[in-house]
Amino acid sequence: MKLVGLPLSLLFIFSLGVSSADAQETLRLEDAIQQGLQNQFSIQIAKKREKIAENDNTLGNAGFLPTINGTTTKNYAVSGLNQEFFGGLRAPLNQSGVRSNSGNAGVTMAWTLYDGKGMFILKDRFAELQQLGAQQTETSIENLIALISNTYYDIIRQELRVNNFKKGLEISNDRLKLAKDRYEVGQGSKVDYYSAQVDYNEDKALLLAQEQSFLNTKISFNALLVRAMQTEFKVLSVIDLLPKLSLTELSDLAMKQNPTLLAAIVSKRISDLDIKNTQSLQMPQIDLLAGYNMNQVENGAGFGVQRGTSNALNYGLRATINIFDGYNQKRRVQNAKINAEIAQLQVDDLKNSLNASLERAYVTYENALNLINLESENYTIAKQNIDIAFDRFKVGIATSYELREVQRNAVAAETRLIEAKFAAKSAEIELIRLSGGIL
Repeated sequence: MKLVGLPLSLLFIFSLGVSSADAQETLRLEDAIQQGLQNQFSIQIAKKREKIAENDNTLGNAGFLPTINGTTTKNYAVSGLNQEFFGGLRAPLNQSGVRSNSGNAGVTMAWTLYDGKGMFILKDRFAELQQLGAQQTETSIENLIALISNTYYDIIRQELRVNNFKKGLEISNDRLKLAKDRYEVGQGSKVDYYSAQVDYNEDKALLLAQEQSFLNTKISFNALLVRAMQTEFKVLSVIDLLPKLSLTELSDLAMKQNPTLLAAIVSKRISDLDIKNTQSLQMPQIDLLAGYNMNQVENGAGFGVQRGTSNALNYGLRATINIFDGYNQKRRVQNAKINAEIAQLQVDDLKNSLNASLERAYVTYENALNLINLESENYTIAKQNIDIAFDRFKVGIATSYELREVQRNAVAAETRLIEAKFAAKSAEIELIRLSGGIL
C-alpha cells in the first residue's frame, strides 16, 4: 500500500467495528452458536442424561404397577427298577430304561396396594430428577453459548489487533522509504536509516506474532464448533455492546432463573422427598398376591399313574412391617434430614457466590466502559498526532525518535481501546450468563 502523499489519518479510518470483505464465509455469532449446540459432545451427553431421567419417570418405576412373572419347567428322566416282595405275594418287578417326564408352568403376581405413600413420593422424586436433568442441560447450553460468544469476540479482538499492527507497519515502511531516500541523496543520516529499518523489523515481528495468535484462536473456535480445524471464515468485526446493564435487575433475574441455582433448589426438593421416602419405610406394606400353576406328569413305568395334569389358582394379601432393625431405620431418617439441611446450605452458599460473581463482573464491566470513553479520546488525539508528526518529519522538523514515539502511542491507544471494548463485552456476556438470560 502506497502511503506517500496521502493523509496519514487515512490509515486509521478503519476504526473498531468496520470489517473487510473477501471470498471467505462470514460467520455470524448466531450461526456459530447453532453449530456449537448441534455438534458439541458435551451438549449431546447432557441431553442423553436428561433422556435417561425422563425414561426413569414412570409409574412402573415408582411401584404403582404390579409385577408379573411367568415360569415354566420341563424335566425328563430315564430310570430302572428292581423289586422283590415279601412272602411271594407278587412276582419280582424288574424294569430298566423307564422313561418319564414332568412339566410345570405358572404365573405369579405381586401388587403393592399400600406402602405408606412411598410410591407417590418416588413418583414425585423421579419428576424432580427429570427436572434436574433439564436444568443441568440448560446449564451446559448456557455455558457453551457464553464460551462461543466470548471466543467469537476474542477472534474479533485478535483481528482488530492484526489490522492495528498492519497500520503501524505501514507507517514504519513509509518512514523507512523516506529515511532511505534521504540517506541516498545525502540529506539524512545512516543512523536514521538504520533506526527506521530496526523499527520496521520490530513492527513486522509484532505483526507476525499477532497473526499467529489470531490463527490459533480461530483453530480453537473451530474445535469448539466441532468442525475441521482449518475451516476458513470471517467474522463481523464489530464489538457491539448492549445498552448499559443494571446490577439490581441482573441480581433479581439471577435469583429467579440462573440454571445452576435452580438445579440446586431442585436438589433440595429431592432431599426433602428422600426424608419422606425414608419415613414411609416405617409404615406397613400391603401387597396383593395371586398365582396360577399347572403341573403335567407322564410316567413310563407299568404301575401307578400313567399321565396326569393338575392346576391351582391362589390369591391373598400379604402385610409386612419393620418391627425392629437395630435402629437402622431411625438412623436413615436422621441422615436424610441432615442431607436436606446440607442441600439448603448449598443453595444459600450458591446464592452468596452468585451475588459475589455478579458484583465482580459488574465492577469489571463498569471499569471497561469508563476505559472505552477514555481510550476513545486518546485514540482520537493519537490519530491527529500521527498526521502532524509525519508532516513535521517530512520537512525535517521532527526527528525519527519523535515520529516513532507518536507512532507507538497511536498503536498503543488503539490497542487499549480494542482491549477495553473486549473486556466490556466479556463482562457483559458473563453478567448475562450469571443472570440466566443468555438463552
